[in-house]
Amino acid sequence: MTRRRLRSDEIDLWRKVAETTERLHPARKDHETPLPRPTPKKTPKSRMTPFEFGGTGAGNSKGHDLLPPVSERVAKAPLRMDRKTHQKLKRGKMSPEGKLDLHGMTMDQAHPRLMSFILQAHAQGKRLVLVITGKGKNRDDGGPIPVRHGVLRHQVPHWLSVPPLAQVVLQVAEAHVKHGGGGAYYVYLRRSRD
Repeated sequence: MTRRRLRSDEIDLWRKVAETTERLHPARKDHETPLPRPTPKKTPKSRMTPFEFGGTGAGNSKGHDLLPPVSERVAKAPLRMDRKTHQKLKRGKMSPEGKLDLHGMTMDQAHPRLMSFILQAHAQGKRLVLVITGKGKNRDDGGPIPVRHGVLRHQVPHWLSVPPLAQVVLQVAEAHVKHGGGGAYYVYLRRSRD
């Protein structure tokens, strides 16, 4: 619903009514009723670019992937650990206390193995473990449905962020190149409460 502009006789009538009322806060300064702002005129925007026969498309297709890359999502996760320790971790200056290699496993095999490994490491009082997923094979056959390569690489951060692992995992970060780079994750665990 659009608001219409007040006419000058309506504004005068309003001022006469306002003068007959008693102010709630008499200490405040008297302010004049502002005139309504003029509404800006909208110009119709055309979403379509002019088409010429024999021309080529704009070529601004972003592809099928709606999510940013997994390395970007892991890097943008909120920092829940000490900043100094996190910087040492990202530079590869900390050595993992345990390692799990999920190469060649299916999701059905990898998920229970990851859960038991992380829960055991937390029970043993370990703070930093390395989970190797591999970068994955590029199996996209060019079909209409996009296929992610590196299924475990995309799934492991999700598994670590949901219960029961979310209660013991403090931070997940992509591993340094010397520990596997984009094909591995550092998993920093919470202190175990004895």
